[in-house]
Amino acid sequence: MGRSNSDEEKVEGARPAARVAVDPLSGREVIFAPGRAKRPGSSSALISSAADDEAETCPFCEGHEGETPPELFALGGDPERAPDSPGWKVRAVPNLYPAFERQQVVIHSPDHVRSFGNLSDGQLALIVEAWARIAEEAWSEGFDHLLVFVNEGEAAGASLPHSHSQTVWLDREPPQIAAESPRLRRGNCALCTLLADLPPALRLAERELENGTALLAVSPAGRAPYELLIAPSEHLADAFGETEQLAAGLALAADGIRRLNAVEGPIPFNLWLHNFQGDGHWHLELVPRLSVFAGIELGAGIYVNTLEPGEAATRLRG
Repeated sequence: MGRSNSDEEKVEGARPAARVAVDPLSGREVIFAPGRAKRPGSSSALISSAADDEAETCPFCEGHEGETPPELFALGGDPERAPDSPGWKVRAVPNLYPAFERQQVVIHSPDHVRSFGNLSDGQLALIVEAWARIAEEAWSEGFDHLLVFVNEGEAAGASLPHSHSQTVWLDREPPQIAAESPRLRRGNCALCTLLADLPPALRLAERELENGTALLAVSPAGRAPYELLIAPSEHLADAFGETEQLAAGLALAADGIRRLNAVEGPIPFNLWLHNFQGDGHWHLELVPRLSVFAGIELGAGIYVNTLEPGEAATRLRG
């Protein structure tokens, strides 16, 4: 005979043995358990150093345009250049191994830049311009959502070390965005409240915008050590329509990556944009892959983080 809910609550060990936090944006639960940091197999590998011939064989480097699918467009170069030729700053091509019908790769630099944190503000602005152009085309063709993300390092899913992002065209809001949407509506926005109440100890850097600021902070309920949140202070839904704000957000993300690398070395990470065509509050989430998601995270949806946010922020400040 199964136990009732009240019986389950009385079982010894049923409650977590450490502090529990709830992310106000998604509702996910996070257990902060620093004591588990030293358990065997708890951490993932750092990004390996470049091979001697890596740039020479990289299909994303300038001069190797014939090694990618035919380009969709390129930005920042000679306007008279022929497609699939040198002379570009940012280049978009179809994904060679797509999981979705419309999945594209934005190559961030003609030079062999391995880390998003090493891109200049000017280059980041061009990346935003490329994303916005892809978004405009997706909207014109009736798609409801454009997912944009950066995988850096093999442990984060990157198949090539040359810095790049991916865009996925979706005909509906993906589950993560759909779960956040009701919580981020204007007038009752959990992100607006979070930013207004965020302790100074978790704030790492700001960028002034025409309206308000963009903020880089340690997430108070991060899934992994050093998880970062980047968002504008103003309630803005569509980041692709506010390219100056999004470029500032990417610059802050690059700042956060440099801080992470200074503390932990070249770590793998995933960075993604949560964008809203209707009401919502856009933001970037950066999840370092310093821990391995196992049965608790994948089976229960409860994340175990071995580093308290305040300690993470202290380390990242140097």
